[in-house]
Parts: sequence; structure tokens; C-alpha cells
Amino acid sequence: MLKTNNFVFWALYVVAWLIFVGLSIEAGGLIVNFFFSLYNPEFVQNLYQKLDLTDIYNDSKLAFFGIYSFILIISILKAVLFYIVIRLMHKMDLLKPFNHFVSRQILLIGYFTLSIGLLSYMARQIVKSFIHYGYNTDSLNQFWVDSQAFIVMGAVVYIIATIFKKGVDLQNENDLTI
Repeated sequence: MLKTNNFVFWALYVVAWLIFVGLSIEAGGLIVNFFFSLYNPEFVQNLYQKLDLTDIYNDSKLAFFGIYSFILIISILKAVLFYIVIRLMHKMDLLKPFNHFVSRQILLIGYFTLSIGLLSYMARQIVKSFIHYGYNTDSLNQFWVDSQAFIVMGAVVYIIATIFKKGVDLQNENDLTI
């Protein structure tokens, strides 16, 4: 393999780690925000992203827990997605990349990406309906603004995973005939 390809691969590996750490910090910060908003709501203004949903909490606890559930699940799924990418890049042999482990990991990446996109889209539509009840939901749009991109990316990765799986099957069949 060329040294430039190897360098690019390891540079992307480092970038994936940085994204994973950032997403993990974001998910952790949102979890801390959630607990502070339950037990000490006046302190939320000093926390990460200043996500203050006390008006919704005071009016409807079900809506509050629903919105926060979407936010937490989506942020945790994004961190898990990049953990899978890191695990794939760490264990993948660049000289023989077609194996069952890589095929399964790419399929998992497709599933997680599609799940993030669909959950983000559902959350956006549900929160959009809260506007009719007089809630200000502008601060929530940052959590699911990229839902369509995740849906399209998940579909593309799923197609690639299916092709990759077929390639692994053909390679294994070819190895058995030689």
C-alpha cells in the first residue's frame, strides 16, 4: 500500500477519535443538563448549551421527558456511531479489507446512521407541533437540523454495506475454489 494512503487513513483515524471525543463530551453535557434541569433548574443557564426547557417542564412533564429523550438518544447514538467507526478503523487490515468483521461494522454504521436520521426527523416534526401550543422551540433545532442528511447517508452506507457483504461472500467462495 502507498504511504500516502496509509497516512490519509491514520489521519482520518485521528479525526474520527476527535469527533468521538467531542460527541461524547456533548452527550455527557446534555445528560448533566437533564439532571440539573430536574433538580436545580435555575442553574441551567450556567451549563452546557444553556438548554432551558423549564417552561415545557412546568406545563407538561410528558412533553419535557419526550423532548429530552429524543435529544439524549440522538446524541448518544452519534457518539456510538463514531465508536463503531473507530473500532472498524482500528481492527481493519488495509491489505485484506474484505472480511466478515468489516462487513458487519459497515452494516452497523448504516443502521445507526439511518436510526439517527429517522429519530431526528421524528423529533423535529413532534417539536414543530409544539409551536401551536405557544412553546419557543428555536433552541432545539440544532439537535435535529441534519436529519435528512443522516437518512440519505444511512441509505448510501447501507447500500455500500450490502455490496461489501456480497464482495466478502464472493471472495470467500473464490478462496474455497482455489
